[in-house]
Amino acid sequence: MRLLIMGPPGVGKGTQAVGIAAHYGIPAISTGDIFRANVKNRTPLGQEVSRIMAEGGYVPDEITNQIVADRLKESDAARGWLLDGYPRTAGQVTALDEVLDQSAQPIDAVISLVADTEILVDRLLKRAELEGRADDNADTIRNRMAIYNEATDPLLATYRDRGLLVEVDGIGSIDEVAARITAALDARR
Repeated sequence: MRLLIMGPPGVGKGTQAVGIAAHYGIPAISTGDIFRANVKNRTPLGQEVSRIMAEGGYVPDEITNQIVADRLKESDAARGWLLDGYPRTAGQVTALDEVLDQSAQPIDAVISLVADTEILVDRLLKRAELEGRADDNADTIRNRMAIYNEATDPLLATYRDRGLLVEVDGIGSIDEVAARITAALDARR
């Protein structure tokens, strides 16, 4: 299966991505993890990403697109994959479409985890308290949610129009949400 997973901050995307990928025997590919590994290993890419982030910038689409294109060519992704954290922009959707067209590997589904904003704000406030993240307060969390929604709504609309969007309630235990996701995906097969 070739899957994307999307959802607002705090909905459990990363946790679900790993479990769903394991369920289907495909790699969970997180652009954030790729960037962090490159930064940690001080690769040329990692040095570039560190410089960009130190200046308060975002990693340009060209770099992110190339990283994803290269990663999807690796042998473990031949039978499928789950992308977490990509695409995030319309340009990235177009770049992914081009890569998938070249390899004749269409996306099977786009999982969108949905949840009430206030539940997620409460969840993130509790996590911030446990992790000692004083910069995470209700206002900053709500602002991140608004930015996410503004950036992601057009992408979700694109995938909805293509008949690929699978919306799943993201509130519940890890196992409950995972069961909802697999049931929804299996129903599409």
